[in-house]
Amino acid sequence: MCFSLWAPTARCVELLETGRPPRQMARDDDGWYQSLSETARVGTRYQFRINGELVVPDPASLFQPDDVGEPSEVIDTAALRDEVHYAGRPWPEAVIYELHVGTFSVEGSYAGVENKLSYLRDLGVTAIELMPLNDVPGRHNWGYDGVLLNAPNARYGRPEDLKRLLRAAHELDIMVYLDVVYNHFGPQLNYLHSYAEPFFNARHTTGWGPAVNLEGKDGAFVREFLIGNALMWLRDYGFDGLRFDAVHALKDDSDRHFLVELAETVRAELPGRHVHLMLENEANQAHLLERANGRVGLYNAQWGDDFHNALHVLLTGEREGYYRAFADKPLAHLARSLTEGFAYQGEVFPLHDAPRGEASAHLPPEATIFFAQNHDQIGNRACGERLSKLVSRAQLTQAMVLVLLNPHIPLLFMGEEAAVETPFLFFADWSGEAADLTREGRRKEFAHFQAFSTPEMREKIPDPCDERTFLASKLDWRAIEQAPASAEFRALTQHLLRIRRDRIVPLIKQGFTAATADLLGTSDAAGGLDVRWKTGSGDTLQIVANLSDGGLPMPALIDGDTLWPLQAVKQDVLAPADIVVRLRSNIDLPQA
Repeated sequence: MCFSLWAPTARCVELLETGRPPRQMARDDDGWYQSLSETARVGTRYQFRINGELVVPDPASLFQPDDVGEPSEVIDTAALRDEVHYAGRPWPEAVIYELHVGTFSVEGSYAGVENKLSYLRDLGVTAIELMPLNDVPGRHNWGYDGVLLNAPNARYGRPEDLKRLLRAAHELDIMVYLDVVYNHFGPQLNYLHSYAEPFFNARHTTGWGPAVNLEGKDGAFVREFLIGNALMWLRDYGFDGLRFDAVHALKDDSDRHFLVELAETVRAELPGRHVHLMLENEANQAHLLERANGRVGLYNAQWGDDFHNALHVLLTGEREGYYRAFADKPLAHLARSLTEGFAYQGEVFPLHDAPRGEASAHLPPEATIFFAQNHDQIGNRACGERLSKLVSRAQLTQAMVLVLLNPHIPLLFMGEEAAVETPFLFFADWSGEAADLTREGRRKEFAHFQAFSTPEMREKIPDPCDERTFLASKLDWRAIEQAPASAEFRALTQHLLRIRRDRIVPLIKQGFTAATADLLGTSDAAGGLDVRWKTGSGDTLQIVANLSDGGLPMPALIDGDTLWPLQAVKQDVLAPADIVVRLRSNIDLPQA
């Protein structure tokens, strides 16, 4: 077995194979150190020693059974591959359920997720999205500060347990997506700077420091490593798609941008499967979402933060932080998001005082993923409140109807289907200086918010590094399954997802070709919407919603079926939090 380490700035490297004497590794001209072992096999544990002093795990480790700072374990991920891959489902069928493995279940493990798969299938979920699994120091973490990208976190189980989860999901025709982070590494036990300085590019900076290097000869090694990571999750474990975190922080001036190479390579290497690639991209780069003759070119979709932010302002009245960029005309921003995908398409973004986004009206609705809540929008609040704690039940229902019955791809955050009030807080099991900086940084982040304007108020912000913060974020399944209010809202979600499956998804597959929106009322800041999407065959979907606190005249409704509400529609007035969904379609209804 050959062990390799790219350590171009190390003077010497030794292989420390458990139970064997240290061995010097040979170096080539590109900074690769290699050593052959006749004794190593699957299950062998090993580390590297840099310059005779620093002992580190393998940065390409496939498993860390005893945490990040301990020896790596040899894993044969190729042995996990299925002889016949699950083909996946077409993208228009995606109903995404985002979850954090550690807080989703009592067990906090892959097995805990597996135990709830039937519940999710019966709800109407067709894809679960796991927050990052890459290994991080400590017992609990969101996962976005990973240091070993190839090693699934041992706190959730072994690689074989993860594979078992995917097989169980696929047996129920549920796709499994994974959130991956390539834009930075975490602050603790990341040793790359000690022996591979060219892994980072000081010419580009991000909010986490020097950017990951994607340029030149050294950047080619980094690109190969990251693309290899994507292929490992998709090919070896059998994930059906990846969501790439904050790709606007991937700084690359190469002729062929890393994101283009990544998507093209994945699509070329994995033919014959539905592989869904999704972006979080503050830059709103529509060119990465282009279609050719109705087929996805690079990426299937981008998270629709513009939609969320505008909707949140309208529902809650909050205007601080990044909501300030949507507070001037939230209704218009929401209307543009619904009809064109992005609210900002090259206009000056107030928070940056610079243009943001590209024209997106030509993209189909399924090129954006819409949500009323996700891990970021809940967990980045000081106290992790969900929308269920911020708005009325009528508004919560309105938001759910809007998210699930529009033709964009919907995403729910774990527990949202039952209107749970369990917070989802920011947590990380850091120690020492990293814990102090995280704790203080969290409080500074909210110092400009009125609710936390004094030191005494900021002391109330939960400590991210206190285990109680993590435990408080665990879903209460007893309440989800037994509380009458939760059961009622869960039944609502299930009903809406059946409507989406039977009535909306066939139209998405057929293809929407045009969309229009009229603002209702006299004030852009508080009024309603009349949005219509049309297919090339003449089908029309209409959503009318009152997002103000006063009544509005009911606009003209199209002839056709009323998908929502279940009771008769009032013909003259649209009351606060009312939403009406109508459909005129030539597509035959599925047989019951």
